[in-house]
Amino acid sequence: MAVTEGKPTRLISGPGILLVWLYGVMVVGAVSRSAYQIATEFDRAPLAYSLSAVAGVVYGFITYTLVRGGETARRAALVCCAAELAGVLIVGTWTLVDPSAFPDATVWSDYGMGYLFIPVLLPLSAIYWLRRARTVKP
Repeated sequence: MAVTEGKPTRLISGPGILLVWLYGVMVVGAVSRSAYQIATEFDRAPLAYSLSAVAGVVYGFITYTLVRGGETARRAALVCCAAELAGVLIVGTWTLVDPSAFPDATVWSDYGMGYLFIPVLLPLSAIYWLRRARTVKP
């Protein structure tokens, strides 16, 4: 994706707008949930609550890069989406194999079942969009 007329190429056209909206919702959900849980009951499930906070930060960064636009932002978002997908798959599998490790759910538990599987579908959709956006001209 090239820079045209001094402006970065937009990533939030078409399906990108939906991705920004969905990631924004996930930021609010993950950050508010983890902030409350860390503040009130951190000793109950520190790993689960910390992972939810990390998920919220990742969602926030991806949202920012999508809004920012440009090739560098697209590549950064692509790397973060791949890391997010890896996290969802690792934590999702971990919660199924060893449920005792998570006395309370994370955003990524059971592949995001508590969030209607959006945590596993969102990075797949974003990776597809970001790879496609590389070849699309504004």
